[in-house]
Amino acid sequence: MSNETYTSTTFLRRIHSGYHPEGHVQGIAIDEAGGYIYFSFTTILLKTDLAGNPVGSVCNIVGHLGCITFDPDRRRVYGSLELKHDAIGRGIVSRTGRELAEEDAFYLVSFDCDAITTMNMDAEVTDGEGKSVMTALYLPDMVRDYSETDEVSGKLHRYGCSGIDGTAYGPVFGESPDSEKKIMVCYGVYSDVERTDNDHQVILQYDPAMIEELGRPLTQAAPHHSGCPAEARYFFYTGNTTYGVQNLEYDPFTRTYLTAVYTGRKEAFTNYPLFFIDAAVAPVERELVGRGGEIGLLLTAARPTDSVSETGGCWFGLGQTGVYAFGDGRYAFSQHMSRAEEGGKRTQASEVILYRLAPTSDSVFAEV
Repeated sequence: MSNETYTSTTFLRRIHSGYHPEGHVQGIAIDEAGGYIYFSFTTILLKTDLAGNPVGSVCNIVGHLGCITFDPDRRRVYGSLELKHDAIGRGIVSRTGRELAEEDAFYLVSFDCDAITTMNMDAEVTDGEGKSVMTALYLPDMVRDYSETDEVSGKLHRYGCSGIDGTAYGPVFGESPDSEKKIMVCYGVYSDVERTDNDHQVILQYDPAMIEELGRPLTQAAPHHSGCPAEARYFFYTGNTTYGVQNLEYDPFTRTYLTAVYTGRKEAFTNYPLFFIDAAVAPVERELVGRGGEIGLLLTAARPTDSVSETGGCWFGLGQTGVYAFGDGRYAFSQHMSRAEEGGKRTQASEVILYRLAPTSDSVFAEV
């Protein structure tokens, strides 16, 4: 762990997003220099100031906008977008009243942060030059693994792939913290205790420059296929989890990737809600457990505190709906909130709570 001390950068201990009639919060991203927080509410991207006051939003997202991450160099928010027809996709269609195209499609989307200046901007609208506040990079690897049958189990969805969710902006595993940053995108993984081929988290690596080159505005009723294969595919052995990595976040302070999941149900595993991947260790090419002899790039678990297990897991209960690492031992975790409104409809909110790393705490983190 780094020996740096905590800074006194101003950040409120609790920041409330306000309630919104959308899906629950999927992730957060913070622009420290600009003074903004971004919230993914499944079908909208909300931008607020650091007091939680709304500044702008992007709407008309028909699919599942998941975890988001901020790129301070390009001033972009990246996120995972699923356009699919499983229970999650059907639920979104039912709630929004919008129809999806017949095909299942998966994208890494990029939002132009400085262009988000008003509420309810349309994700599909382009200006006179063909530019949009949101562009999308098609992910053929993800589409293939979601739609094809696994060679090991003979069941649909290779690796148990349910789509994508967790995203992070950080260095390649094993390379210097100051090296070129990449976008890491995690598979969602269906919960299935009968399979033995679904016990890894799967992470794909992309170059952000590819979004600038190949990303296009997206019409969700007619999804485009402008994209590229992943630069690399990594595996992290945790046991099967429920819908895979919900949030992924690179932490320069501990040189780890925080990996938040909904816990798994296989009794053979200790089903932690939060894992740490060692970003300082290069992946090792070896046979993957339960994959019938398949060879893959395996990542290494990290133990940033003594409270973290040998497998890199801990019992800290937040992170699944958003986490941001400041890089100085402080972290912002999203706590999902929901309430019933008049007429029985529910609205959703996030309370962003400030924590610090607490090496002597059994909880690993302590509220500031």
